[in-house]
Amino acid sequence: MSTLAIRRPAVRSRRSSWAQRRDRRGLWFVVPFTLLFLAFLAAPLGYAAYESLFRDQLIGGRSYVGLANYHAALHDGTFWSGVWHVALFGAIQIPLMLAIAFFFAAIFDLGVARFGPFWRAIFFLPFAVPAVVASVMWNFLLEPSFGPFTHFAGFLGFPNTDFFSPGLIWPTIVVIVIWEWTGYNMIILYTALRSVPRSVVEAAVLDGASLFKVITRVKLPMVRPAIVMLVFLNVIGALQLFVEPQILGDFYPTAISNHFTPTIYIYNQGIAGQEYGIASATAVMLAIVIIFISASVLLLTRWRRHA
Repeated sequence: MSTLAIRRPAVRSRRSSWAQRRDRRGLWFVVPFTLLFLAFLAAPLGYAAYESLFRDQLIGGRSYVGLANYHAALHDGTFWSGVWHVALFGAIQIPLMLAIAFFFAAIFDLGVARFGPFWRAIFFLPFAVPAVVASVMWNFLLEPSFGPFTHFAGFLGFPNTDFFSPGLIWPTIVVIVIWEWTGYNMIILYTALRSVPRSVVEAAVLDGASLFKVITRVKLPMVRPAIVMLVFLNVIGALQLFVEPQILGDFYPTAISNHFTPTIYIYNQGIAGQEYGIASATAVMLAIVIIFISASVLLLTRWRRHA
């Protein structure tokens, strides 16, 4: 009896130490991401939050102003103008791009198009083009004087079309962003469609469902999680819209102002205006909005999964 009483704690101790070693090994896989997260996301955001509480003045140097920078940004009409532009941009660009991406993903999934791998690569290729290069390329394609699309619009009966005028600049940016990102979204939706069991599709076909109903009534509901994820990612991308309008603004400054989007507003407040406090406050507010959207989507997804 005494021998057993002595051995049992030893077995528990060995098991406990093995479990601790296993947990430590798992921890090492988390450390690289944690360090990168702290270095490139948490630390800059924390520094921006710190900077947002101060303001540099010509007389008196740097002073603590509390939430005055947030108040100044929220009461700046130019900032809300950029927010309205981004909201309108996302409301048009995201549904249109996802509809196009789903259409081509469904075609490739059904095998309607010949040489599917080749065409998928062609559709995905624009995503590999840097946004700066894409903006300059589309600038030459849509140039008001000698751009090929401008001449084509004149051939269709729309002479002297200026795609970079203040009235057409937003549709132009929508077209550029759709060209850049449709292939990426199409590949994700195509992968999701390929995961739908073929038995379900075959059963729908045997029941007399048309091709349109198979796509809209069978496959579309089954890839809804992928669509929700893409909507979430594209909303964040719309909030961070910067490169395309910034590059085009160098060519057409009358069409793109220094508060065209919230990110351009932040850039110009911090770099051109030397208002680091207001720029930091606006950046913190934008980060809070993105974090709120991310948390809401995650909680909604988890709730629907357990409902």
